Amino acid sequence: QVQLVESGGGLVQPGGSLRLSCAASGTIFNINNMGWYRQAPGKQRELVASITSGGRTNYVDSVKGRFTISRDKSKGTVYLQMNSLKPEDTAVYYCRADLFFGTDSWGKGTLVTVSS
Repeated sequence: QVQLVESGGGLVQPGGSLRLSCAASGTIFNINNMGWYRQAPGKQRELVASITSGGRTNYVDSVKGRFTISRDKSKGTVYLQMNSLKPEDTAVYYCRADLFFGTDSWGKGTLVTVSS
């Protein structure tokens, strides 16, 4: 089992920055890929960024050049650096861990609000 806890959300003005963290506990050696998802009010959850166990990254077009995903495999932690934030980035951000064995794990989310 892997448990995920997100942190770092909050209220920020347009153009500002936030850094989200997701800390994993449990059998972190079982973690393969990790990713950040978000869900805005009234919208479906979408993949924002992902990173493989080998460090390959992928981003949704709307955040390319503004967000950066990274991870510390030894700690089972994944980060999302968000720069040049826009009101449309407002959402609950969730961390997900794809496991080699067993059911994928999700965190409970952290709220990011971009507003002046």
